[in-house]
Amino acid sequence: MPVKQLKIGFFGSSLVSSYWNGAATYYRGLLKALAARGHAITFYEPDAFERQQHRDMADPYWARVVVYPGNDEEAALRQVIAAARDADVLVKASGVGVYDELLEEALLHAARRSQQVIFWDVDAPATLARVRENPADPFRRLIPRYDAVLTYGGGEPVVQAYLGFGARSCVPIYNALDPDTHHPVPASADWAADLTLLANRLPDREARVAEFFLEPARSRPERRFLLGGNGWPGSALPPNVRAVGHVSTRDHNVLNCSALAVLNVARDSMAAVGFSPATRVFEAAGAGACLITDAWEGIELFLEPEREVLVARDGAEVAEQLARLNEARAREIGAAARRRVLEQHTYARRAREVEALLTEPSERLAEPALEVRA
Repeated sequence: MPVKQLKIGFFGSSLVSSYWNGAATYYRGLLKALAARGHAITFYEPDAFERQQHRDMADPYWARVVVYPGNDEEAALRQVIAAARDADVLVKASGVGVYDELLEEALLHAARRSQQVIFWDVDAPATLARVRENPADPFRRLIPRYDAVLTYGGGEPVVQAYLGFGARSCVPIYNALDPDTHHPVPASADWAADLTLLANRLPDREARVAEFFLEPARSRPERRFLLGGNGWPGSALPPNVRAVGHVSTRDHNVLNCSALAVLNVARDSMAAVGFSPATRVFEAAGAGACLITDAWEGIELFLEPEREVLVARDGAEVAEQLARLNEARAREIGAAARRRVLEQHTYARRAREVEALLTEPSERLAEPALEVRA
């Protein structure tokens, strides 16, 4: 039986810019894969945080992008919301950055009776902390009104937390790989390093970056370390750490392929809740890079420790893993990781999960979407 083709109106931070926007790869991979399955995507994003001035892609062929004013233009935003009423599914993503509270309520009010309205949480620990800490937060009373909550990660702890706040259903749709955009390329001396980390400087990640990346750099002065992401240039770094600033998505492959190993460091909240692999995990694996990750619960659901990924509980273990690693071992781990994500963790696979949830909601919305190997 053919699947109904849906019009999806998606309100998120940005589709066309990854500047201070860690969700860009996730949005692009999922929505491109949904469009490939015949669904019509319109992405609504604000002109905010200089993202439009730092675009790293043109408007894609697989989605219509609508940019609305980001400051003091509530009337213009309400016109955009009204225009989105022809969609079959309206999505409010967390972390748009401007007008979040307005959008959370306005999309529910604007929806027609036949529309589904989805809250898609790309930072569930932060959203749940927000409603726990402030019982008067308007979003708390809105949670039960959404047809479903989908999350970027978090596993059973996040599912149970949302159900506890009255959500009708909550399903994790995890990060994944788009093999068309993240894949092996020749290494470049310009990006060469023994250990590379790509992470924006954020308050709830800075201490973990110091522990898992900067301390190993200090303990291994003979090794080369490369740090990409906004906010780091100008900070006090060991002399063997090179900060390169924002790295465009078009350079992610060569960045990942030019390092002996790539490091993933979760934010405090993501590490605490677990089951939250960052986009960087799948980008690195897709490029066939050897990944070292800080330890968090659930990593084995995505990659097998010691065979497909190296896991470290602190900075000393990162330094030990790096000291034991040679090029042959790194290539072996990277190749195994790439095989695993191509088999089980592509956005094409995630899109099928989302499609089933949206087209058969009564049967599917109560079930976790991720299938894992025994």
